[in-house]
Formats: sequence, C-alpha cells, structure tokens
Amino acid sequence: MKPPILLWMLLVAIHVKGGDVTHFETKIRPVLVKHCYECHSVESGKSKGGLTLDTKQGIRTGGDTGPAVVPGDPAKSLLLSAIKHSDPDLEMPPKKPQLSQAVIADFEAWIKAGAADPRESALPVAERPPLDVESGRKFWSYQKPKPVAGTIDGFIRAKLKEHGLEPAPAAEPVVLLRRLYFDLIGLPPTPEQSAAFSMEKLEATVDELLRSPRFGERWGRHWLDVARFAESNGRESNLTFPHAWRYRDYVIDAVNADVPFDRFITEQIAGDLLLARGDAERARLLVATGFLALGPKGLNEMNPAQFAADVADEQLDTVTRAVLASSIACARCHDHKTEPFSMEDYYALAGIFKSTQTFYGNWIDSENNNHGHLIRLPELPGQVIPNRAVTAERVKQLKDDLAKLNAEEKEQKLYVAKAKMEGRDISAEYHKILTTAIRILWTRGGIEGQLETVDDQGHALPLCMGALDAKRIQDSQLYDRGEIAHPVKAVPRGFPQVVGIKAALPKDQSGRLELAQWLVSRENPLTARVMANRVWRHLFGAGIVRTADNFGFSGERPSHPELLDHLALRFMDGGWSVKKLIKEIVMSETYRQDSTHRSEAFNQDPDNRLLWRASKRRLDAEVIRDSMLAVAGVLDTSRRPGSLVGELEGQSVSLIGFNTKLPSDLDGSKRRSIYLPVLRDQLPDVLEQFDVANPNLVTGNRDVTNVPLQALYLLNGAFVQEQAAALARRVQSSPDPVKAAFQLCFNRLPDEKEAALVAKFFQNGPAVDSKLLPAFCQSLLASAEFRLVD
Repeated sequence: MKPPILLWMLLVAIHVKGGDVTHFETKIRPVLVKHCYECHSVESGKSKGGLTLDTKQGIRTGGDTGPAVVPGDPAKSLLLSAIKHSDPDLEMPPKKPQLSQAVIADFEAWIKAGAADPRESALPVAERPPLDVESGRKFWSYQKPKPVAGTIDGFIRAKLKEHGLEPAPAAEPVVLLRRLYFDLIGLPPTPEQSAAFSMEKLEATVDELLRSPRFGERWGRHWLDVARFAESNGRESNLTFPHAWRYRDYVIDAVNADVPFDRFITEQIAGDLLLARGDAERARLLVATGFLALGPKGLNEMNPAQFAADVADEQLDTVTRAVLASSIACARCHDHKTEPFSMEDYYALAGIFKSTQTFYGNWIDSENNNHGHLIRLPELPGQVIPNRAVTAERVKQLKDDLAKLNAEEKEQKLYVAKAKMEGRDISAEYHKILTTAIRILWTRGGIEGQLETVDDQGHALPLCMGALDAKRIQDSQLYDRGEIAHPVKAVPRGFPQVVGIKAALPKDQSGRLELAQWLVSRENPLTARVMANRVWRHLFGAGIVRTADNFGFSGERPSHPELLDHLALRFMDGGWSVKKLIKEIVMSETYRQDSTHRSEAFNQDPDNRLLWRASKRRLDAEVIRDSMLAVAGVLDTSRRPGSLVGELEGQSVSLIGFNTKLPSDLDGSKRRSIYLPVLRDQLPDVLEQFDVANPNLVTGNRDVTNVPLQALYLLNGAFVQEQAAALARRVQSSPDPVKAAFQLCFNRLPDEKEAALVAKFFQNGPAVDSKLLPAFCQSLLASAEFRLVD
C-alpha cells in the first residue's frame, strides 16, 4: 500500500540509516557481551583462565588452555567446544544452561568463514604490567593527581594544536539547548523553552536544570548503573527484592541534594556506622547501605561458609570497581596477573566484608538456602510501607505454628541421636527423615519471613535492604586457590598496599567506616579521578579514560592525563560537588562545540579522542522512552510510591512472568523509566532493546548497538504506537499539525525536502488526514534524529 512505503521514505528522510550489519556485529558480539564479558574482558578487568574475549587479539590468543578461536577451523576453536558443552571441564557460560543451537550454529559459521573481527586491543603492547607494589606506585593511576595550571579548553586546545587540528565552531543555540536538556535531565526541551532560549541565558538555564528534580532522576540512573541496582537476585534463584526501591529513591534524593561525593560513598559503605541527627537521617543512612546488599547471590548454595565468602567477594568487587575502577577481586585465587594486587590485599579487604552482615530479605524456601532478613527502619510520618498488614490473630497463629515446627524438629533430632546412641539402623527411614527436615526448614523460613515484616499486632513495619556489622568481627583466612576447604593463614583486615595509606582498624567493628574514609581520602589517587572521568563520559560519550571501570594496566590510558588530574583536583577542591563539576564542564567551549563532520580531522582522529568536535550520541534507553512520553504529552513526572515488585512479596521472577494480570513493564504507568522495576533476566522490552545496563555488573559504559530488532520494535512495538497515537491527538488541533509535531520532537521545522515528502505522504490533500497522522508521528519517533543528541 502507498502510505507504508511513503512512511519508510519519510523515515529515511529524517536520517534513519539502514546499512549492512555484519554477521559478527549481529550474531557474535551481542552473545559475547551478554554471556562472556563479565568474566573475560578488559572492561570488567577479569580474565579467568588468562582469557579475554573482548578483543580480536584476546580471542585468538586464548588463555591457559590455548586459542579460543582458530579462524577457519571450528574443531580447534576451544570457544566453540565450550559453548557446546563438549567437555564437562570447559563449559561456558559456567553453571548456566547451554546456549541455543541457533547461537552455536552462528558461532560455527562465523569461525568457518574466517572469524572476521573488527575489534582492536586497547592494551599498549610494549608495557609490562606493574605486578609489585613498587612498580605499581609508578603506574599513572596509582600516583596522586598533579596540579597543573590550566582550564578545560586550554588542555583540549593544546592537544589539538599538537596534532595540527582546530576545534569546531560553537553549536547552534537550539542544538546546545537540546544537548543540555538530554544530558542534565534526560528530557527534550519544549518548543516554548526552545523559543525562549538564547546564549545570554546559558548559565541561568544550566543552573535551572541542575536545580530540577528531574536532574536526580537522570544522574541517579547513572549511579544505579554503577551500583548494579536490581529488584531481584538473578542467577539460579531469581527471587525478588521487595525493598530495593528504597535504595533507588535514596540515590535520586542524594543526587538532587548534591550530597558531596565523598559523603555519598561513605554513606553507602558505612551509613550504619555514622552518627545520625534524628530518626529520618538514621533511616536514610540505613537505606544507603543497600548498595552492599543489591548484588546477585548464590542463594541455593548449601555451604554457609562458601555463601558468606561469595557475598563478601561480590561486595568487594563492586566497591573497588565502582569507586576505584580497579579489579581487586581478581586476586581471590592468585596474585593479580596484570595489577599490583596480591592475595593478601584481597583477603585483607575480604575480612572487612566477612565482618559485615548483609540484609537482603529472602527467606529460606525451595529456591533459597540462605535467609537474608531485613533491617527495621525507624517509623516516620508518611512513610511508604509496601508489605501487607495482618491481624493480631494471624500473628499469634504464625507464632504457634513456628513453635510446633521447632518442637517437631527437636523431637526428630532426639530420635536420630537416640538411634545412633543405641546403635540402631534407621537407614530405611532416611527418606522420611530427610523429607520432614526439608519441610520444616522451608515452612519455618516462610513463617519467619512473614513475622519479620509485621509487629505483634500485625501492623506492617518499615524495612530495608542493607548492611550492619556482624556479631562476630573476624579476619579472613587466605584460601589456597580461593577454595574455602584449604585455608592457609589469617590476613589482618586492611587495604591494598599499593595506595600506601595505612589505618588502624578497630577490633570491635568491621572496618567499613575506615574503608570508606580510605576510599575518599585526598591521598587516594583513584577515587576523584574515577568519578570525574564518569562525569566526563556522560557529557561527551567517552571518558578521558575510555575503560571507565578499569583504571588498571589492562585498561586504556587517559587521552588527556593533565586534564583528568585538573578535573579530579577541582572536584575535591569544590567540596566533591558533582553539580559544580558538571557546570564547569558544560560551560566550557569544548562542550559547546558543533558536531559537524570534517574529513581532515576525522582521518587523523576517527574516534574523536582529541575532541575536535562534539560527538553525536545515541540516547540511553530510558531517555528514549521518557522522551516519547514527553512529546506525546502523557509523561507523569511524579515519583512512584514504592515499586510493584514490593507488592509481590518475594516471588520468583519465573512465576511473575506467568502472571498475565501484570503489565508487561511491571508498572503500567507513564512515569519516568527510572521507576520501572529492574528484574534481573526480565527487563522491560522498551529498555532492553536499547542497551539498558546489565544489572549484574558494575556498568560505567553501556553498550551502544544498532541492530534490526530495534527498527522492528520502533515499527511494531505497542508502546511506540501508543505514544505516536497520543502525539497525533496532541497536535491534531494545531493550525499546522506537521510543524507542531516537528517542533515537539526536534525543536525545529521540517526542511524543504521533508515538507515535500510529508505532503506526498498525506496524498497532497488540502489538510492533514487524521487517519494517517499517527503513522506520520510514529515516523518521527522512530527516526534516528529522535534518538540521537548532536
């Protein structure tokens, strides 16, 4: 039919680029990213078995067992053998179901065809890794930032001049305004805001955006990526975390309040150990420690000591990667292969987390062998409490049932002990005894979990995930090859030696407060640099260090080291204010450059590492969704009280998927995307299609893909069609609906070519055909211009 053909012509006219996508980019790289990079990549800082899979060199060189991929020879390619589960000692992904036959066939075809791979290694080949403390302290990131006089623009222009390049001219005011709105609050400016803007109002506009409540929602989401925020456990036992949303709200509020970053970090690692002025602050500080509780856990682990060691490992890895961009967890089984971290460094930190009790709120049942408990919060006026109240009679019944179970368990234990003492053979009763023990265990877990959420009268209690000091403060053993069955020696709690800051840890506390103070000390060379780099990355599309979560030897080197030091020192001198740092950067001429392509500069610096122009950037998944709601006029900017996950009472995510009464995004509202539930392994389509952060990992750099499924979603997705219809209704009564729609979506009018195509699309009628208007509006929402920022 004519209209769909013209719709696609219009899409092309508004800069939708098709182009061929290679077999590697569509079939191979996404699988590697999803299933392999967590343990085998430069960005993660992990190379288990000596193997990295995120570069051509790494995948072909292979690891300890040989080349992962041998081009043209599937039989010799160990990666193919691993994903086929051909060898029980070499199965990838480990402890997970085998990948689909279609995926395996894709890998086999890729290898047979020569394993084309466009990726290049980011590692400098000539350098040797700093494996000891002395050489580590000579490595750039472990040296304190050096003060160098200059400005952002001065550092950038000096580097451009070295390479014979000039900066781009300033962007048009409307282009800059859209850039600021998307970068600072994650929403497009309205036509009215665009019309009122001028360069004379730039600073006032920046200040207004930094004050907006929407700022915390945009920049809070950046930190949630780093904090691997999720509302379910993931892994084999994907139970929900009904109280995780409190940490989400804490982050949004802290970012809006511009809590100094050193304090922000301290609250999340040791909020429970800080003094509080009143119940409201005490509650806020307890919620902040949810940072330590959000990670995925092996809930079905039967060995409590192994479970505790694994939880401590995940917390240690998250803290050091999020704050220091360092992969210290790689030293669990052996001294780090490329960084100056020893096993002693690892287990010194591990003792701090082993002296910490983690509260995550999943009780023992068929999917969980490790009761998580929750922290009770002070009761405050207007507090959101999602867990349900029950009657006092129900509480009494639960307590009676618990007493009966305990008595039954005691009786069974006495029976077994007596039989053993008398030398009687009760092996024939083994199945019955075991079945009874499991029934008691699971039933008691459910009862205890319910009783934890209410008081004696059945009133629902305010609860949160988080961390407190454990009853037993302990140094960790150093385990041979990381195996808890093989302890070698106790390692006093402490910090990695390479940083060179010593502190005495109290005998009666975990040491988390001292760890937080060590992390945010001005003497620590990493923390301010890492955060300044994260801020730069969100404003320019790439960090000064592109491997935002890896400042070690296996990561990239800074493109402008003096500038990074300058920003880190300015950040600390400015009271660790993230808003001040952002303002300084966005007010620079470097940020305000135009994005126009220049061949001579591109040929010399195709990745724009020298910043000779502003880079065009694809919007984050949340910003694409929120912008569609905004231009359609249906965005609800109120905060959702709690989360729908909090009302599901610890259900398994696999069961939630079968509940047809729930909305597909587990929310069903038109609120901002940060309030959509984040369930591991079941993220909303509207976000997953556009590379939302993997909530299992610390994510400073999201992937940015361009794959056919995105185009299909934009054409056929129910959410996109609904917003297109809402946009059509919004502009229908305008004197010129086409111009109104362009202004809402792009803050501009259609150019001559677009206007001609629009007229043809509407069949040259005297007025816009209301039946075709939603399709026209969908073409705007589906265009590349809508999801790109100049």
